[in-house]
This record gives sequence, C-alpha cells and structure tokens, in this order.
Amino acid sequence: MSKDLPATLKLKVISPTDLLVDEEVLEVSLPSLEGYLGIFPGHRPLFVALGRGLLAYKRSDKHSELSIQGGYAEVLPDHVLVFTERAKDEKSQPTEGQG
Repeated sequence: MSKDLPATLKLKVISPTDLLVDEEVLEVSLPSLEGYLGIFPGHRPLFVALGRGLLAYKRSDKHSELSIQGGYAEVLPDHVLVFTERAKDEKSQPTEGQG
C-alpha cells in the first residue's frame, strides 16, 4: 500500500427519509447487482447499482450490517456514499456485532 492512501473511509448511507450511517470505517461490503463488492481505503473510483442484501462495514473491532433494498453507491478512494432504501422488515438502526 502506498503511504498516500487513506487509512479509513468515510461511509454515508442515506435513505429517502434518514441518514442511516455516517461513520469512519476500515472496510465496506456492498451488495451489487452482480455480487458483493469489498471496498477498502484507496479503492478506485466506482459508481455501482446495488441489489437487495446486507451492506456490512467494519470499524476497528466492531462489525455492523444494514439490510437494504437496492440503490446506488459512489466509491472514491476516501469515501463511500450510498443512496438506498432500507428493507421494510428491519429496525431503524444498523445491527452490530463483534468481529
């Protein structure tokens, strides 16, 4: 890795009614239409359509996930911006776990 690459990503997940996530993270997993994508700091720029599935992200020692119903994501080397709809059967907050 180059010393010029960022150490973290700024992750923002936005639904039509709410800001669901606004965090500094180490990695993000997105459910694209063609399978899951792993995003790390320094990722090349990308604009991707999202499918239904789990958006997962890791902050130091905590792992969180959010069930989504599609949308779009803009990926740049230092941030990921996701526009999505939350799955209707989910609670209003992301779930957290260890890992």
